[in-house]
This record gives sequence, C-alpha cells and structure tokens, in this order.
Amino acid sequence: MLGLDKTTMITQDQALPGREIAMQIAERHVVLGTPLKGPWPEGHEVLYVAMGCFWGAERIFWQTPGVYSTAVGYMGGWTRNPTYQETCTARTGHTETVQVVYDPAAVSLDDLLAAFWENHDPTTPNRQGGDIGTQYRSAIFATTEAQLAAAQESRETYQSRLAERGFGVISTQIAAAREAGDGEFYYAEDYHQGYLHKNPGGYCNHGFCQVSYA
Repeated sequence: MLGLDKTTMITQDQALPGREIAMQIAERHVVLGTPLKGPWPEGHEVLYVAMGCFWGAERIFWQTPGVYSTAVGYMGGWTRNPTYQETCTARTGHTETVQVVYDPAAVSLDDLLAAFWENHDPTTPNRQGGDIGTQYRSAIFATTEAQLAAAQESRETYQSRLAERGFGVISTQIAAAREAGDGEFYYAEDYHQGYLHKNPGGYCNHGFCQVSYA
C-alpha cells in the first residue's frame, strides 16, 4: 500500500483491520447537554452527513433548532472502530461524518439537507478546499427510505441551482446507512466531539458556499 493515492477509494480487502473495542467518549453533548448515544427520544430520527472536516460540519447542526444531538465519527468504510490517525491514511474507507439526531416535528428534513448542501462544496470529489482524500468526501447516509428519497430529490434540486449559476456536477455519495461500507457509524475520539466549542479558534472551512438551496 506504499504510495497510496488518498483520493482513490480502497476496496474492503485493502482496509485496515481495526479493533473490537469502541472509542470511549463523554456521555453528554458538550453544548446541548443531550446524550451522545441512543436510545433516542420517541419520534426522533438520525441522519448521517459527511461534508469535509467534521469539526465545522458538526457545529452547523448543533446550532440548528430542532436538532437534539450531534456527534462526529467515521462511516462508509470497513475498518472497525478506526482511530483518526488510521482514517487519515485513507486505508479505512471511512469519511468524516456527523450524526444528526433531530425531531421531525421541530425541524424539517429539507431544512437539514439545505444546511448540508449550502455549507460545503459537493462538486469536488474526495476533497474540501485544502483537505484532500476519501475521508473528506461528501456523503449522505440515510436511515429511512423516506430520508433516502428526500436526499436524492434534494441532490437534483441543488444540481439545478448549481447549473443555473455555472457550477459543476455534484459528486456526493448518497446511500442507505446500512449499505455504506460495513453499515456502522464509529464514534471519533472524545477530543473531536464538539471540537469547535472546546477550541473556539479551531480550524473550520465551512460556511455558505456558492449557491442557495432554496
């Protein structure tokens, strides 16, 4: 695997083996005060989104009214319970992902998808700005059929908006969560959880990008 191109997705047989022991993290969200792990309140849903470095992406969603909890982790690959260092080698297959737990009665899925599309560049495969590699690929991992259909429809909507303004083609991976790599979301190390609250001056390359979704 020497000389691995980090922008080329590995296959399952190339993935690092990982480990059975899950990452130890705090019980509560550092900002919201809600649990970082389920079970979730009745009626709440979970959506997984990847839009580059998960630090800034997570903050967008914990600041969104109607979002109950957020957490960052690794998804879409095959290495069990990977470390950040392993994910950075592009040999786990994962992308940096935000777990968004929300109350559909308080925030619409369309509003969450709008925040996703507008706050990163979905037209740059396996990179966001200077962050390059498959761990930075854009993705939506749906946990329900309704979410999956809405995500696919939103991609068409936003692609039309981009085309009207002369921008490129969306490369975002959209899949059912159970079919993304091994189907698991692995929590990242505790210091990554709520990172920009713990480190207000920390790195963030997210914000309004290019074109409005609405």
